[in-house]
Amino acid sequence: MVHQTIQAIIEAVEKPAIFITHDYSIEAVNQAYRDTYTTEVMLGKSKCYGVSHNFTKPCDQKGEACPLSSCKETGKNSSALHIHKTGSGDIYCNILMKPVKDNNGMTIGFLEILEKVDFASSVSSDLKLIGKSEPFQELLKMITRSAKSNISILLQGETGTGKELAALSIHQASKRADQPFIEVECTGLNESLFESELFGHEKGAFTGANTSKKGLVCMANGGTLFLDEIGDVPLNLQVKLLRLLETGHYRRVGSVEKQMANFRLICASHKNLEKMVEDGEFREDLYYRIAAFPISLPTLRQRKSDVSLLAEHLLSKSEFSSKKFTSEALVALSHYHYPGNVRELKNIVQRSALLSDDDLISIEHLPKNLVGLNEIETHSSNLLSNEKEHITKLLNQYGNQPKTIADNLEVSVRTLYRKLQKHQLNIKDFSSTK
Repeated sequence: MVHQTIQAIIEAVEKPAIFITHDYSIEAVNQAYRDTYTTEVMLGKSKCYGVSHNFTKPCDQKGEACPLSSCKETGKNSSALHIHKTGSGDIYCNILMKPVKDNNGMTIGFLEILEKVDFASSVSSDLKLIGKSEPFQELLKMITRSAKSNISILLQGETGTGKELAALSIHQASKRADQPFIEVECTGLNESLFESELFGHEKGAFTGANTSKKGLVCMANGGTLFLDEIGDVPLNLQVKLLRLLETGHYRRVGSVEKQMANFRLICASHKNLEKMVEDGEFREDLYYRIAAFPISLPTLRQRKSDVSLLAEHLLSKSEFSSKKFTSEALVALSHYHYPGNVRELKNIVQRSALLSDDDLISIEHLPKNLVGLNEIETHSSNLLSNEKEHITKLLNQYGNQPKTIADNLEVSVRTLYRKLQKHQLNIKDFSSTK
């Protein structure tokens, strides 16, 4: 009877869903879940991690966050972001896990509901956020969390980190996805242009206004208004923007009639707005209006494990799509620090592809400063490795005799201990062979 009830609940869920027991066995499944995966689900036999990951062990034993394990510990709902193996390839999924209890309050199993994250990909894909690194996945979690709400979001990150694409991703994952996404570039807007562009104007409102014009706020009706580089809005215009956000109304230039605004606000800036508030360059009341849910975008140097994936993706979408990077070139690209982030990587990819005469892009085609940096880091790494090897030999030879080892290295005992700490060596673990 309990199984029939659970099966009925599962089938009523529109998204892929299963009911699993404490030992990860799938006891109930809906058709949406079956349609998602190529692995056949056998009730009572199939394990959730086997179907979704092709794992032989639970996710938490494979280095991933396991929402079922968390549910067991806390008795509360839990969620996690995973890459699942589906009929459509590897895709990001947001997993919601809910304990299911009987009439006595005992947990009899767990309801797992999957939500596909369509705005991101772990492989090359058009118009999607791309990556696999931990900082990248943390960004996806923040976007997924905030997207379903109407809360105002402030995207903060260096130039070239993908703030515009992140804003579009939030819109696509929101309830307003089928409504307009309107971007406003705030840099360089003067007062008359700001009001005219944002609020629109009536015919004859000013010289050159030969026709009436809808503003971007009107065009965003029901959808999302994205104010890019909001830190560049002058103080005198910040007041007008604040009034719009506080009242939900605006007037077209040259009109006395109030218009009602209906949009979800997303703002972005590469500037430190909190510091600007302290310096009196940005209104504090406006800051708290736009920064209800701040999201920091990771730099590319924080996502080094994503560089190869992004480089190959950018190359495949360029006019040089027939070319490939050598493994050595990809390693070199991954060692660079990218002050210009993804935008700089794109330029490097195109320049390197242009310099290559055949289908392979090797180290010799990369910018000289990038290759030089990689060689320095490799040399430094080799020096550290050689030093550790030499100290280990001395430790094996002399054991716990710091003065003798320090003399052989021609350093002080204090410097020796610093080197031991750097190389994670403990002198007490060694005994003399003499």
